[in-house]
Amino acid sequence: MSNLSRLALLGPHGLDADGMDEFVSALKAACGAGDVAAVILRLASGDERGLTARVKQVAPVAQENGAALVVACPGFTGDLAAVAIRGGADGIHVDKPRDLKALRDRLRDGRILGAGGLETKHGAMEAGEAGVDYLMFGGLYPDGVAPDPETVLARVSWWAEIFETPCIAVAANADAIGPLSATGAEFVGLESGLWLQDATFVGRARQALQQAPAQ
Repeated sequence: MSNLSRLALLGPHGLDADGMDEFVSALKAACGAGDVAAVILRLASGDERGLTARVKQVAPVAQENGAALVVACPGFTGDLAAVAIRGGADGIHVDKPRDLKALRDRLRDGRILGAGGLETKHGAMEAGEAGVDYLMFGGLYPDGVAPDPETVLARVSWWAEIFETPCIAVAANADAIGPLSATGAEFVGLESGLWLQDATFVGRARQALQQAPAQ
């Protein structure tokens, strides 16, 4: 594989109404600093109206900069697909998904369905078979704990080598960017701690991608 990995920006877990203005400002700066393919907006749970309003704040910022906006909301028991569609997002992201086929049926017209939190190879393969648009490996858990980086790297390497469904390989620190890109992953995700307070990090991350060994 010779294509250069592209960047995906992960928002902080549990983003609520109070943090939206700061997040939108930081996202504008980050998207302006480099080629960002996608933004994963990880919202705090709430009612559908409030969640939809938050999505509407972020969607234009991402999309005007050429990035797809994907919405995640762990713990939300309502209709996340409806929230995303009404808010103008490009799709949804679910962790440890149970009924991906039903979600796939809901998300038509090119909308994105992504899955993460898959702790076994079997679970990852089942998600791929259900028709997700990408799998995400790595990324902080909602409690702030990072998964073992060597395990993430091994899982990404396995997936990228064998399967056609794209994957996002998430870097929790700067040193992980090059090795994850070198696996041939289509996307390298940046945890919010890397870019949220320093938009220039996105440009440095792009350089790290360009310097990674070609696949």
